[in-house]
Amino acid sequence: MNTFQCSCGNALFLDSTQCVQCEKPTTLCPVCQEVTAWEANGDNLGICGNIQCQAQLKLCANYRNFGVCNNSISVDEVEETLCSHCRLTTVIPDFDVEGNLEKWSRLEWAKHRVLYAIEKIGLPIGTPENHWVPKLSFEFKADREKPGKDKKKAEPIATGHANGCITINLKEADSVKREIARVEFGEPQRTLVGHFRHELGHYYWDLLVNPTRLEKFRKLFGNETSPPYADAMDAYYENGPLPNWQNSFISAYATMHPWEDFAETFAAYLDMVAVLMTSEDFDLTTDANNVIDGNDFDAMVNEYSRVGILANELNREMGLIDLVPEVYSRPVIEKLRFVHELR
Repeated sequence: MNTFQCSCGNALFLDSTQCVQCEKPTTLCPVCQEVTAWEANGDNLGICGNIQCQAQLKLCANYRNFGVCNNSISVDEVEETLCSHCRLTTVIPDFDVEGNLEKWSRLEWAKHRVLYAIEKIGLPIGTPENHWVPKLSFEFKADREKPGKDKKKAEPIATGHANGCITINLKEADSVKREIARVEFGEPQRTLVGHFRHELGHYYWDLLVNPTRLEKFRKLFGNETSPPYADAMDAYYENGPLPNWQNSFISAYATMHPWEDFAETFAAYLDMVAVLMTSEDFDLTTDANNVIDGNDFDAMVNEYSRVGILANELNREMGLIDLVPEVYSRPVIEKLRFVHELR
């Protein structure tokens, strides 16, 4: 991801809330889209520290009250107390339950990182203020347990997407439970940013594919109406993925249904964008600006392959799982190209 610069000259990062050198609080300015020093100018009022911007700002309430999020809000948005990212979360967990505040914090920071990249590459987000439908929202929920001695879960919460609403089960923010699930499902990775990228794939299918791009989608991914999703899901969990799935799919799970194939491919595209943004910012790519301008998809894939090998070897040196576990076959590259052309 991009790095930024404090007014003192020190490096800042996307999730920085304080400069470690001058100790000033920092914020992501919605006007210049830079993480900068927060120059206080009254009760919850301040000025963007970017000398070329200096927008009048106020801090997001989640930042002020919980240290969650580092976004600010333009003072022109008089009625708003939450930033554009935080106000998309419509259901939060009960903070009176031990550990829920910390889990909610992890989810919000992961969401913040993914939405920043979404906005950076120019994908639209449906909000009450614009014409895009469906509107995007997030619900972070915990499984509900029956009271008393019977601890059998009465209402298990499924992570998923429906009509613009992305629900994430709070247990995904528990790193131990998430790793257990990763091993049980045989997944190469299972992360919070990965969940958001996948579920946003379902959202963007509704927003950008279903209205105008179904014909090309079906040529690449298959017909989403046959078989019905429920039947495809039952078959997948009974029989497993298609044999030799690596020849045509980004992951085993992508073989379940065309919707899941698209969501997995969309998530992989956002993985590529995020890694290349970071590598460009640190001068690790041979051809800068391929990601943001979006003009040369083939160059992006080539750079990602090169940087991915480097990243994987670095991870292996530290005994970590591969950062880029996928191998891109030609059919997968064409599916990724389809996602790229949504920009």
